[in-house]
Amino acid sequence: MAHTYSINTTRFGELFYEDGDVIVFPRGIPGFERSHNWAITGDEESVIKWLQSLDDAELALPITTPDIVMPEYNARIPDDEIELLGEIISNDDLALLSVVSIPSSAPWDMTVNLRAPILVNVKTRRAAQVIVLNEDYPLRHPVFSESVRAEMKANAKEPQEDEEC
Repeated sequence: MAHTYSINTTRFGELFYEDGDVIVFPRGIPGFERSHNWAITGDEESVIKWLQSLDDAELALPITTPDIVMPEYNARIPDDEIELLGEIISNDDLALLSVVSIPSSAPWDMTVNLRAPILVNVKTRRAAQVIVLNEDYPLRHPVFSESVRAEMKANAKEPQEDEEC
């Protein structure tokens, strides 16, 4: 019988999860090495989900699949990184995720990290952020085209100063 746990997160409030929802990063994630247990949460309809740390209620990273921004994405993963995740029988055992960076003052400039995706073994629920062998993939690949970014920026509301009475 599966146990249900909860964590009171800063971003989502109380988040419920079961053992099978936990993704374990044996080495942590670079910059967050002390957080080993994570869960994916977010709106079912959204292409952007959240990787919520179960070790730190204040830590959540926006993620998406790399093919959302680059349909031809074809990461070459070092063999030793794959071995860390446990037995892989087929490519269906693996999922690739990319961390999204969303500047709060300029969301139109959001980028996705294609150089260091998160590799998840969906069967063992073990994961690692890895550096791909494809040196041409950038750390900060724009999510939106230049024209879309320009349009979003032009349509953004400028903060209005308080008027004096």
